[in-house]
Amino acid sequence: MRIVAGQYSSRRLKTLEGSATRPTLDKVREAVFSSLGGMFDGGSCLDLYAGSGAVGLEALSRGMDRVYLVDSAWQAVKIIHENVSSLKADDQVQVLHMKDQAALNWFHENGIRFDLVYLDPPYAKEHNEEVMKLLCTYDLLDSNAVIAVESAKEDSHSDQIESLTRIKDAVYGITRITYYRKVE
Repeated sequence: MRIVAGQYSSRRLKTLEGSATRPTLDKVREAVFSSLGGMFDGGSCLDLYAGSGAVGLEALSRGMDRVYLVDSAWQAVKIIHENVSSLKADDQVQVLHMKDQAALNWFHENGIRFDLVYLDPPYAKEHNEEVMKLLCTYDLLDSNAVIAVESAKEDSHSDQIESLTRIKDAVYGITRITYYRKVE
């Protein structure tokens, strides 16, 4: 796995071995970030199910100021720390070892908001609509924030969730990416 573009372009990243995680493929990450276009002029990004941290580190490489990488598995958190250190990006990345809802509560308590949120939970355990509702309830999204949801291609998602409107849906092989934008 590698970073596709930006400041850290072509830098290799470590991933977890085995089938416990399902890293977002380079081609899917490239398509996602191409779809997001020029939104990477500062701002903050949350990768709530970070795995190796590749998605958040891609956002950092492309121009985000601050990235928050969350994972509940200690093995993933260890790999994330190694990847962040290899890029010498410790001052721009915060890694949290906790479950999704605990992390959202922590962000709320600390007044942290996001311009980009990437949701890629284990497909069998996903509860994306609930997470998106919490992002809205806790006021964690900046104006015009975008949420990208990775899921199985067979999945379908609501057109509207709280203040979030579905703006695009794309399928890449076995993967569906659904994009939402916060509407004021």
